[in-house]
Amino acid sequence: MDLQGLNLAIVGATGAVGQETLRLIEARCPGHTNLKLLASKRSAGRTLDVNGKTFTVAETTDDSFDDVDIVFISARTEDSRRFGPAAAAAGAMVIDDSSAFRMAPSVPLVVPEVNGADLDWHDGIVSIPNCSTTPLVMAAHPLRQASPIRRIVADTYQSVSGAGGAAMNELRDQTRTIMHGGPAEPEAQPQQIAFNVIPQIDSFNESGYTREEQKMIEESRKILHEPGLAVSATCVRVPVFVSHCVAAHLEFDAPVSAGEARELLSQMPGLVVHDDPTASAYPMPVDAAGRDAVFVGRIRKDASHPNGLAMWIVTDNLVKGAALNALQIADAAVARGAVHGKQS
Repeated sequence: MDLQGLNLAIVGATGAVGQETLRLIEARCPGHTNLKLLASKRSAGRTLDVNGKTFTVAETTDDSFDDVDIVFISARTEDSRRFGPAAAAAGAMVIDDSSAFRMAPSVPLVVPEVNGADLDWHDGIVSIPNCSTTPLVMAAHPLRQASPIRRIVADTYQSVSGAGGAAMNELRDQTRTIMHGGPAEPEAQPQQIAFNVIPQIDSFNESGYTREEQKMIEESRKILHEPGLAVSATCVRVPVFVSHCVAAHLEFDAPVSAGEARELLSQMPGLVVHDDPTASAYPMPVDAAGRDAVFVGRIRKDASHPNGLAMWIVTDNLVKGAALNALQIADAAVARGAVHGKQS
């Protein structure tokens, strides 16, 4: 990645996505130490080692961004709303992981392999999609070469890491408690998560869809530049620590064969086809965890519609679903001359 020489700040550096961002910086930008690590007042003062240098985490304030080129925000939505505009006003490019700005008309919502050209019109802030939207559009985008998509139905199986560290601890603790005959006591999740699935992620809208499901609907339309695309989603929390899965059903204008779909998907950058039913080969969360790619399998004709395809999509929600996508956005912005910070 071509980020050398740029001053980078990570807001939420001590959180799950922030930690993954730092791991990827070490792996992809060896020797890069022009970093400012920021977090809440509670986490300020912690020390973190990155590329052989020890950094002290500072409290995020409105004045934290005067000497920064790119700011990665992986914090609460209210923090993004406060610090995103402050960082942009200081001249930094902001790459935000929350839902704060995703649907703002002036803010690009970007998966670089799908709509990287949208970076050309950013006005200081770029948003990362929801971690379940990214793998869906990554699979849908290449298939549009065969025929326009008329409708998408997506059912997700989302790991607890998507709800943060407290939810991961709750799954671990509940599992131990129940295995020893004790009661589950939900706190981080609305219901028991150990040995269970919860068909609710975020709060419900008047429509009966949850906010998570509505995000997938609206974000997919924006990223694919298809404002009238028919999309429906059901988002489910499952007792898995890392990786989100999507069962996707796509309807096209004309029939698309499974073989044609496999060929188009295999040519898509960042996507790996893992699909051999005779060998029970298909993507699973344990296979995707810690890996960069979006994995697709179970590709088949939809038995309910002559122009339909069904498939199974898996990716690590902390990697491509968040931290890696942010770094790829930064890299693409540098390549397109879309970073306007002090060092660029």
